[in-house]
Amino acid sequence: MILGMSISSFTLLHVAISLVAIATGFVVLWGMLTARPLPGWTMCFLVTTILTSVAGYFFPVDRILPSHIVGAISLVLLAIAVVALYTFRLAGSWRWIYVATAVAALYLNTFVLVFQAFLKIPSLKAMAPTAAEPPFVAAQAFVLIAFIVLGVLAARRFHPDTRVGALRVA
Repeated sequence: MILGMSISSFTLLHVAISLVAIATGFVVLWGMLTARPLPGWTMCFLVTTILTSVAGYFFPVDRILPSHIVGAISLVLLAIAVVALYTFRLAGSWRWIYVATAVAALYLNTFVLVFQAFLKIPSLKAMAPTAAEPPFVAAQAFVLIAFIVLGVLAARRFHPDTRVGALRVA
């Protein structure tokens, strides 16, 4: 039992939160690429990504796993993103710091999604049973390169303070 739920129910909740975090993260990334702040989507992305990272620590294990390390890195990135957005309101260098940390957190969620897909989807697992085979490495390399390119573009394009209807954070 985890938080009063069976492990399977908690896992389902964790996966649902993760998928919402990834989906809203891509909406937020699109907003960055088009210089649209999207404050509601951003709040949802940050909250669900924090929740999914924290929830990962509730699964019963007897040692620190790579997922715990990824979760810790994600939480540090998200803390910086939240401070950049809500405390410093993207002023000066805090704009690109926010973009970099938010995009990196989305990348980490997507990295885990790809990893889990290769573990759980039989056709993918058959191609890379140990997650060290070329199809897995190629998929993760593609995701990493895509996020680097998108992150650089987002950092260059996201200037919400120069648009009509600039980012308003309550």
